[in-house]
Amino acid sequence: MRPFPLMCWLPSRAALLLLLASSLAAGCKKAEPQAKEPVKYNGPLLESTNVLTLYSDSAKLQIRYTAPLEQQFENGDQLYPKGLLVTFFDKSGQKVVNRLSGKYCKYEKAKNLYTMRGNVRVNNEEKQQRMYTEELFYDKQRNVVYTDSATFAQFVTPTDSLTGYGLFYNMTTSRYLFKRPAGQFIVEPATTTPQ
Repeated sequence: MRPFPLMCWLPSRAALLLLLASSLAAGCKKAEPQAKEPVKYNGPLLESTNVLTLYSDSAKLQIRYTAPLEQQFENGDQLYPKGLLVTFFDKSGQKVVNRLSGKYCKYEKAKNLYTMRGNVRVNNEEKQQRMYTEELFYDKQRNVVYTDSATFAQFVTPTDSLTGYGLFYNMTTSRYLFKRPAGQFIVEPATTTPQ
């Protein structure tokens, strides 16, 4: 028996290793990337600038909304990030009864509730009543505004300035109530200045 030449044996061994490496490489497939979940867009569907919205009853103006920017969302919510002014009229639609304003407002359709923040003011033009607070809720269905029980508010009439926490104000009857009154100040009418 003749011995195998060393030269023949080395290439066949290298060929065997190459064949083994290529079969391993062919058996291992590169994993395909998994399909990513689509990102759900939660932003506004519609943006409007310089908004004027009018609500009427029997062709008589009842409420007027004005805002620099309105954003509407898929669930029916609305956002007024640059503020909102709401003007309420009497039954004739001619005379302004109340004004409600704030630097930020969010309307939640499911609750039919407006949340206003930042220098919130309510003015009753007819009775000369003014309310000041930093956060307020407006229930459109009941036509009332109120603050959280921990929110400070001030209510000013021609004769009084009342302060407290948890203010409730009925815009139809002009009646108000503090859950926790914090003080009362009597405002004296202005007198003529001496000459």
